[in-house]
This record gives sequence, structure tokens and C-alpha cells, in this order.
Amino acid sequence: MTGLVEAPVAARPSSAPARIRRRVLLLGALAAAALVALSVTALTLGQMPMAASVAVRALFGLGDQGDVFVVQEFRAPRIAAALIAGAGLGVAGSLLQRLFRNPLASPDVMGITGGASFGSVVLLATGASASFIPLGALGGGLLAALLLGVFAWRSGLTVTRLVLVGLAVQAGLAAAVNLMVVRFPAELAGAALQWTTGSLYGRTWTEVGAAAVAGAVALAAAFVLHRRLAVLDLGDESAGALGINVSAARLQLLITAIALASLAAALTGPVAFVALAVPHLVRFVAGPPTAATTALSCLVGAVLLLSSDLVVQHLLPVEGLPVGVVTATLGAPWLLVLMIRQSRPVHRSSV
Repeated sequence: MTGLVEAPVAARPSSAPARIRRRVLLLGALAAAALVALSVTALTLGQMPMAASVAVRALFGLGDQGDVFVVQEFRAPRIAAALIAGAGLGVAGSLLQRLFRNPLASPDVMGITGGASFGSVVLLATGASASFIPLGALGGGLLAALLLGVFAWRSGLTVTRLVLVGLAVQAGLAAAVNLMVVRFPAELAGAALQWTTGSLYGRTWTEVGAAAVAGAVALAAAFVLHRRLAVLDLGDESAGALGINVSAARLQLLITAIALASLAAALTGPVAFVALAVPHLVRFVAGPPTAATTALSCLVGAVLLLSSDLVVQHLLPVEGLPVGVVTATLGAPWLLVLMIRQSRPVHRSSV
């Protein structure tokens, strides 16, 4: 009798992880299906609407040459840019929030978006071609990373120090951007203001291809380093006892997250909210962080940015708005809610 009662109990511990894995796989499949549906929808909509079958054929160079030109040269690069940037932001936010053990951590807080804005506006000030602006954004993001590393290195890369230095870097670079925009001629100031809010307009296959290759390398690094991140989740003392060089591992993960966020900013400009919200959404629906939930963050980030761009293009009455307007509008109340939740006192049981 005792053996018959204990057998099901012994099986329960292994069944819980299996249920979580099945849930994550199901959510991943749903997110992938949503990406396909949103991409096909984005291909069909515009000033020249077309049927889904026509748009898909045009994507592969088949059918009317006018349709092929519109789809391949205008709509497809914009969709690809949204997918690459959204995926990078989703994973970057997930890495930063786990690394700092802080739900408010994001590229916005750590200065990466400020660096991207600074780099792009500097190029505009020098009169460089608009095609070089994404490179300026990437360089600005790396500059923010360098500043973060220089000022946070003393006394070790502690979590509190990194967050505080990141806020200072973000504020300083944002102030520099505002100063340059004010000093610009009117036509350059308008271009700078539009770009600094984040936009997918005018992306080319050259930009998208370079970002795709670099993004794939950075995503691969994120998954290679995931085991170290899982050990860091146990705490710095436990990670050190297990043989992990905490400062080195933290720096490697930080550089990976910064590279992903900078590449996203190189394509779209500083798009807010995506990196902040995606990790919370994934934890809510999929449970504790794993390598699979990191992959899910990649998909959900792409879904969120592409759907926001569709809203900007086809649902809002004002034409020409950058996608950053929608994401920032969603992000402001989200950030407020998170800050309120963080400020609430924790009531511990006396038992």
C-alpha cells in the first residue's frame, strides 16, 4: 500500500518542469505564428493595398514588377528592421533585469538609448548622410558602454553602482542631445527630433543585413552565456563559491546586452518600453527565467515592436509618427506602475 501511494508523489517533481517546458513551447509557437500573421499583414497594407497571396509572391520576386518593387524595397526592409530590433531589445531587457535583479533595469535606464541618440545627432550636426545615422547610433551606444565601464569599474562592478552610473550616463547624454538640437538650424532640428523618438521609416536592406548578422552573433553570445547568468541568479557569493568570476561574468553579460540594444537603436533609434516590458510579460505568462524564456523574449519583443509599427502606420489618424511615440506612450504608465509596486513595503509573515 505504501509503495502504491508514494509512486505518484515521487513523479510530481519531474512533472512540473515538463509542464513549464510545454507551456513555453506553446507560447513560443503562438508568438511565432503571430509574427508570421503580423508580417503578412504589414506586407499587404499601405497606399497600394494588395492581397496576402500577391504580397507573399511579390516578396519572392514573383508577380507584377510594381508589386515586387513596393514589397521588396519598402515594406519588407521595414518589417525586417522591426523584427531584428524588437528581438534584440527583448533579450537585452531580459539580460539586464536578471543581471541587476531589478525590474526597472533597461537600456533606457542604463544609458544605451541616450548614447544612441547622442551618436546619431552628432552625425547630423556634421552634415553626414542619413545612411550613416545608424552607425552613429551604434557608436553612441558603445560610447555609453565605455562610460559605464570606466565610471563603474572602481570597487568592482556591483549592481547598485552600475545602476546609479547608468542613470548618470543617460542623463548626461540626453542633456547633450537636447543642447545640440536647440543649437541646430530648424531643418536639422526637425530631423533630429524625429530620429531621437525612434522610427522604422526608410530602412534599407544594407542596414538590415548588417544588423541581422551582428544581431545573430550577439544573440548567440547571450545563449552561450546563459549558464553563467543562471549561476549569477543564485547570488554573487554563491556564484563565486561555484567558481564563477563574478565581475568578469557580469561584464560579459553587460556587453552582450549593450550590443543588442545598440544594434536595435542603430536600426530604429531609441525605442522605449520594449526592453522594459517584454521580460515582465514573459515572466507573467511563462514563469521563471530559463534559456527557453530568453528565446521567448526574443519573439515577444519582435511581436511588440512590429505590432506597434502597424498601429503607427495604419490605425492612428496622424501620419508620419515614429514608432517610438506609441511605445513611449505605453511605457510611461507601465513604468509608473512598476515604480509604485517597487515602493510598496514588503509584509513578512511572523510565522
